Amino acid sequence: MNANQIMALAAMCQVAIQVQKLAKYGQAQQSDIEPLLNSLVITDPDNVEDVYGSRRELYSGYRALVAQLSAGTEKNVELVKYVGGLIQLERILASKPEALNKLGSEIQTTKHKLTHLELMDESIIAAFAETYATVISPLGQRIQVFGQPQLLKQSSIQNRIRALLLAGIRAAVLWRQLGGKRRHFIFAKRKMLALAKEQL
Repeated sequence: MNANQIMALAAMCQVAIQVQKLAKYGQAQQSDIEPLLNSLVITDPDNVEDVYGSRRELYSGYRALVAQLSAGTEKNVELVKYVGGLIQLERILASKPEALNKLGSEIQTTKHKLTHLELMDESIIAAFAETYATVISPLGQRIQVFGQPQLLKQSSIQNRIRALLLAGIRAAVLWRQLGGKRRHFIFAKRKMLALAKEQL
């Protein structure tokens, strides 16, 4: 267990927190969303920090992770379900080369659009959302989003949530590539907590 694995986990937690905010209140922190979406177009990083800019960009993710791992705090059950769902979906994705290839080509297509559009432009977010809908959703293991039905019917909210979940898959890929395992949540919890606290 190392700081880079914790960074990928913090990114998944930050995704989960922002999905919760969008689904329940219809708004989220743009400053927290931007580094997550930007990670999708960092396709050839030299190191883990290149993916998210810096650990400071994931402050709310680290904070949520510390809260989850600390004994005595009230658990955020939805966050656990979102992060667990992302890890599970990524494992299915990793076993399907065609889906991986399609994901890569669609991300490249969206990346090219950034030469004349901003990352947070509605059409870029919609493109990420469409990639999630066409590549990730058909994998079969859907992530149930909990929130206000009237908000979840709005296409702009749907697009942001799907784009964030795609960024969550990116973080789950990184987690696995860095040696992250499900058993760490059981056997390395204390180490994970110590590493996460170091970043706050």
